[in-house]
Amino acid sequence: MINLLDLDKEQMKALFGDRPYRGGQIFRWVFGRAAGGLGEMTDIPKRLREDVAKTCTISYPEVADSQESSDGTQKIAYRLSDGRIIESVLIPEKDHWSICVSSQVGCAMGCRFCFTATMGFIRNLEVSEIVSQVLHPLRTYPERSFRNIVFMGMGEPLLNYDNVIKAVRILTDVDGPQFSKRRITVSTCGIVPRLKLLSQDTEAALAVSLNAADNAVRQRIMPITRKYPLTDLMEALRAYQLPNRRRITIEYVLIRGVNDSPKDVREFIRILHGLKAKVNLIPFNPWPGCEFQAPDQRAVLAFEEHLKNSPYTVMLRKEKGTDILAACGQLAGGVIHDGQGIDRFFAESAKLSGKAEEHSSHTDPHILGVHRR
Repeated sequence: MINLLDLDKEQMKALFGDRPYRGGQIFRWVFGRAAGGLGEMTDIPKRLREDVAKTCTISYPEVADSQESSDGTQKIAYRLSDGRIIESVLIPEKDHWSICVSSQVGCAMGCRFCFTATMGFIRNLEVSEIVSQVLHPLRTYPERSFRNIVFMGMGEPLLNYDNVIKAVRILTDVDGPQFSKRRITVSTCGIVPRLKLLSQDTEAALAVSLNAADNAVRQRIMPITRKYPLTDLMEALRAYQLPNRRRITIEYVLIRGVNDSPKDVREFIRILHGLKAKVNLIPFNPWPGCEFQAPDQRAVLAFEEHLKNSPYTVMLRKEKGTDILAACGQLAGGVIHDGQGIDRFFAESAKLSGKAEEHSSHTDPHILGVHRR
């Protein structure tokens, strides 16, 4: 069966051959109105709906759990068709809501401050599994104004490149949910070859998890730095083609005794020179078994003050959902941690490497270049 949630508008139109307008109608129902089934499509002939139902379905992941924080943040756990669990977060703002979505089950990046990293890599999410994290809240909470989508949940979005780009295209379509391209942010740890493609394929905002101005420090907490040193990453960011009046968001997780000193902030400002950027400061959020500690509040304020005196706009993130492990770096999806996640990732990638032109949503181990210690 074809899950209609996996199809963009052109693919849906192609299903109907010489009647593409029918595909456009169904696209508007599936994505513009977040229809839960073909039976809701009242302006489409019943016989046609019955014919479509023979080969197509609208299949959402099951909601396995939902938790609400004392600050109103909501974490939703979705059970996928293979039984895996992913997490998504609904974040209340002053007059709207943001949706933090996942792009992979687990993550292969191994960032030592991130709970998701303890899972290792399991698999990429399908387009349907990504867009469902947006459509489900739209269906379930019509009274809420959902305005922003951030790819800052589980996984590295640029290692599920095609599916993430396709999901963004669907979510910004005029016949779909109609999210503004400015209101969708793709956050990455810095997969340099994919950065060169990203600005060509989408106008979504870019955020980069930098977290250190010293290559050795960054390599310690972010193993991807062994493959893409800071010099290469910063060069790619300076070459990134931004739409007019847009800036790259540089995310910096402050960790006590690791990257929060006066010297660290001076070096951080230095490497940002010449980059159209704004800074998002994120005090580290502890999670069960982590080796790091949250920074001292005085160190956070001093770091922020130093940045305020630089050419860069700085935002100190007020973390939400920490009491339900829904804040930045705290998602882990309830997946069984068998200690084999990263090894499994490389094994699966090796199998795929024999298929020369395999769909690029499968992660290329040569792009990754991270090895387990």
